[in-house]
Amino acid sequence: MNEEFKETSYQSFRDTVDGYGDEKGIDLLTDPVAVEAAKRESQKERDTDHGPKLRAARQSLGFSLRELASKIGVSASLLEEMEEGKTILPLGQLIKLSKTLSLKMSDFISEGDKAFTIVRAGARKSFKRFGKSKEEHRGYEYESLAPGKKDRLMEPFVVTLHPSDADEPSAHDGQEFIYVLEGQMDVLVGETKDVLGPGDAIYYDSGDIHLVKAHGDKPAKILAVLIS
Repeated sequence: MNEEFKETSYQSFRDTVDGYGDEKGIDLLTDPVAVEAAKRESQKERDTDHGPKLRAARQSLGFSLRELASKIGVSASLLEEMEEGKTILPLGQLIKLSKTLSLKMSDFISEGDKAFTIVRAGARKSFKRFGKSKEEHRGYEYESLAPGKKDRLMEPFVVTLHPSDADEPSAHDGQEFIYVLEGQMDVLVGETKDVLGPGDAIYYDSGDIHLVKAHGDKPAKILAVLIS
């Protein structure tokens, strides 16, 4: 955990504590509203902490925003938003980015320092990625299932695919395994298109042009394991 994160987290804690006194009847630890607000703020800081690392890696290799964006196939403005902690890239482009910067995907999710990790259902590290309008529910959110494991060779996620009319096929190094937990998912791999439902699974080489998205107007939840 870097010093900047510790300072901002502590300041959030102090600001909350300072709002309490004996006359309030409850304190920070017994007020569920305050506890939830502090939890959300702390999670927000953790989720956006990858931006400075991305900027430092890009600058150390001498890439401009425009040059790096061109290499991974995104706009310079989107890459700038990622460096500022305002958004995160789709998983496929995140893999391309890590390869281009000679980083591991885990450097963006969490480096990890443990021999093994247990992630409780209510303590998953969450990332959200939306398109032009959050109100249109475009995009998806994913929760890392192994952020604390060191030297990991794969990245497991629970991904919620929101209904979207945007098609963003990708191709990158590695392999992907997907198991549908809830709802239905459209899948495209090469020239093959199909619809998968709960209990269905697919395993493919990420180097093939591929796309997964929610089928129809309802979200889908999947278990996705990426090896890059």
